[in-house]
Amino acid sequence: MSALACLLFTAFRLLAAEWTAGPFAHEFSLTLATGTREEWLGPLYYREVSDGQMTWAMPPFFSRTVKPDVEMEEYDFLYPLLSYDRFGEEYRWHLFQLLNFSGGRQQDDQAVDKFTIFPFYFQGRSADPAHNYTALLPFWGTLKNRLLRDEIKLRLFPLYSRTVKRDVVTENYLFPFVHLRHGPKLDGWQFWPLMGHEHRDPSIGTNYLGLEQLTPGHDRLFIAWPFFFNQHNGIGSTNPVHYHALLPLYSHQRSPSRDSSTYAWPFLTFTDDRENRYREWNLPWPFIGFARGEGKHMNRVWPFYSHATNAVLTSHFILWPLYKYNRAQAAPLDRERTRWLIYLYSDTVERNTATGQSKSRVDLWPLFSARRELDGRERFQLLALMEPLVPGNKSIERNWSPVWSLYRQEKNPGTGMQSGSLLWNLARWESSPTNSRAAFFFGTAKRERNEHGTRWRWFDWSAPSSAK
Repeated sequence: MSALACLLFTAFRLLAAEWTAGPFAHEFSLTLATGTREEWLGPLYYREVSDGQMTWAMPPFFSRTVKPDVEMEEYDFLYPLLSYDRFGEEYRWHLFQLLNFSGGRQQDDQAVDKFTIFPFYFQGRSADPAHNYTALLPFWGTLKNRLLRDEIKLRLFPLYSRTVKRDVVTENYLFPFVHLRHGPKLDGWQFWPLMGHEHRDPSIGTNYLGLEQLTPGHDRLFIAWPFFFNQHNGIGSTNPVHYHALLPLYSHQRSPSRDSSTYAWPFLTFTDDRENRYREWNLPWPFIGFARGEGKHMNRVWPFYSHATNAVLTSHFILWPLYKYNRAQAAPLDRERTRWLIYLYSDTVERNTATGQSKSRVDLWPLFSARRELDGRERFQLLALMEPLVPGNKSIERNWSPVWSLYRQEKNPGTGMQSGSLLWNLARWESSPTNSRAAFFFGTAKRERNEHGTRWRWFDWSAPSSAK
C-alpha cells in the first residue's frame, strides 16, 4: 500500500515538473498556519507543507499525509472507501471497514499482524505462537483481543462458544439461551429466559500500579426474564446496592447513597439520591419528570419542554428536536452549544475563564461552516455538506471539502494575513500588512500590490516554484 502510493506520488510530481501550468497553478503562504500550499485547477490537486507535515491530494480520489518526525503516514482513496494509517509501528488499512489489515505491538511488546473480512474471517499472526489465531465465523475458530473480549472460541456458533474477559470465562450453548460462567470466587449459570443465577465473593487484588484494590462481589438472580430480578451488587464495598423487581408491578433499588422505586413500570418512579443531593419524580419516564435539590433541578414534559441544571451542567429543549441547548461549566472550561433540528444549525462556544480566550464554531447544514480558534484565527466555508455532521474529521476536510466549498475565507489576526477563494480559485486573493495578491479567471490575470505600487500579469506561463 505504501509503495503504491509513493509510486503514484513520484510519477505525478515528475509530470508536474515538466508541465508549465502557469495560469492554472497557485502557490501561496498559509493563512492559519506556517507553511505553503500549491493548488492546480481549482480543487483537482493541492500540495500543502506546514509544521513538518506534508499533504498532497487529488480530491476526492486520493490524499497522502506524512509527518516524518513522529513516523506518521496516512492515505485515503475515495474516503471512506479505502484508508491507510500508520503511527510508528502501528498500522491499519481498511476497505470500507469490512476488509482490513492492521498490526502493531501488544501490551506484552509482541508484534501481531491482523487480517479481517468482517464479520466472517478473523486472523492474527505473531512471532509468538500464543498470539496466533484464525476464525471463520460462524463455523469454527479462535479470536484473541477482538470484539471486546480477551479470547473467543467458536464451534458451529451459536451451538457453542467460549469467551474470556480478564478473569471471567463464559461457556455458551445455543447462545444466548444456556451459559456457564466461572472465575476467581465466581460461579454462574443461566437457562434464558427461564432462570439464571450468578454469585461472586468480594476479593482483594492489585492494580497496574501494584496497589491493593477491592473487587466487589455480587449475587444476581432472574426468573422469567425480564419480569423478576433480585440482585445484590457492590458486596463488600462501602455502597452495596440491592435491586429487586417484579415487572411491570414494581422495582426497588436500595443503597446507602441512593434509593429508587418504580410502580406500574414505567409510569411512576421516585428517586432519592443522597450522594448527589436531589429527589426526582418521573411519571412516566422519560416523558414527564421533575427533580429538586442541590445536585439537580429539572422540569421535563417531553417533547414539549425540558430544563435541567446541576453544579456543572445545564440542558434544556423546546419542542424536541426543534431547539436544544447545553452548557458545561467546569473551571476553566465554559462550553455552550445551541442546536436547531439537531444538525441543521449548531452554534458552539468554548471559553477559558482563566485567560478570557474563547473559540466558536457555527454550522448551518449544508450551507456553511465557520469557526474561530482561541488565538482569534477564523475560517469560513460556503457549502459544507459533511463538516457539520462529522466536525473535526480530517479525511473529510482533506478529500471532500475542496470539492464542494464554493467559497472560503481565512483570517489570522496574529500575522495580519487574510485570504479568500471563490469558485475553486476562479478568483483568489490574499493580503498581509505589507502587500496583497489576487488572481482572476483561474490565474490568467494576476495582480500584486505593495509599497512600490501595483503590478498586473496576464497569462503567466512560468512554472510554479514548488514544481521546479
